[in-house]
Amino acid sequence: MTLPKTSLAMVQTAPRTLEPMDLPLPEIDDDSGLVRIEACGICGSDYEQYEGVLRTPMPAVPGHEPLGIVAKIGDRAAQRWGVDVGDRIAVETMLSCRHCRPCLGGSYHLCDSRRIYSYIPLSEAPGLWGSYAQYMYLDPNCVVHKVDSSLDPSTAVMFNPLGAGFRWAVEMPGTGPGDTVVIQGPGQRGLASVLACREVGVAKIIVTGLAADAEKLAIAREFGAHATIDVENEDPRARIQELTDGRGADVVVDVSSYATEPVAQSIDFVRMGGTVVLAGVKGFKPIPGFISDKVVMKEVTIKGAIGVTSTGYANAIRLLESRKYPVERMHTHDFDLREAELAIRTLARQVEGDESIHSCLIPEQ
Repeated sequence: MTLPKTSLAMVQTAPRTLEPMDLPLPEIDDDSGLVRIEACGICGSDYEQYEGVLRTPMPAVPGHEPLGIVAKIGDRAAQRWGVDVGDRIAVETMLSCRHCRPCLGGSYHLCDSRRIYSYIPLSEAPGLWGSYAQYMYLDPNCVVHKVDSSLDPSTAVMFNPLGAGFRWAVEMPGTGPGDTVVIQGPGQRGLASVLACREVGVAKIIVTGLAADAEKLAIAREFGAHATIDVENEDPRARIQELTDGRGADVVVDVSSYATEPVAQSIDFVRMGGTVVLAGVKGFKPIPGFISDKVVMKEVTIKGAIGVTSTGYANAIRLLESRKYPVERMHTHDFDLREAELAIRTLARQVEGDESIHSCLIPEQ
């Protein structure tokens, strides 16, 4: 197959500004490749990048949830990754050096010289560092996973939020059968956390959200949540105490975006000696009402979560390929590549009358 000379890409040139550009397709060497993007997932951090609060470089091609078909690949890369032209792959977000102390210690996502797809500027060759594009560059140090090509692209691209659900709600806190888990925020990563918890046999899954989240909370129950709480019309602390016989949750996972109240509330929801995982970013805002003495007196473990690692992605892809759960119920919107700004605004509830849970861009080839 003859490849085009350029790739259409939506480039962020300033806060709240995305511009279509034709970027040259690079030559690749034996260790790199090119992926033709089938779908790119949209998440809350896309909105924060778009708004400029993440202070990421500009101009840059956003998009860090790439699913696509290998279009060109070097011989060594094909052997190393175990894929070839025509294979469908999911591409991990993090690029690491593999040689620093965190990498050698098994924490490659915390690499001292970590780079992240979509946060690398256009000025760094070859420029196609994000999946708001028809094609994306496969760096020699990237990690890819083969994905069943018979899955619908809009479903298969959910490998990213589902991977987050496995890592944040299961792997990091060590969640297992018999545990009670509270998930704060019923967005795509909250719903993914429900599925991950259900998959490992969690005894009780409780999901909190706002009144506006009624549809998402209904899907959470469909996915296996044992209880949902509307925090605007119920007392969440009292309800969680009731649901846990006064003990509190073994694990609390905050995947709400921007809202700071859930961080302070999480300490009230968790049991003595329990674990809180903070994964929802808040735009670098301080947390009003956070009382550290509660953490001390309850001996709570608080963990921050950034990104997903290979085990989380592998578990997510296995779940998708099993077709055990109606994960497609999370997916609400497909957008054309040129509609990237509309996709972001829809997810951020800035489009009246249109509610998004999981959305993705589908580039026209």
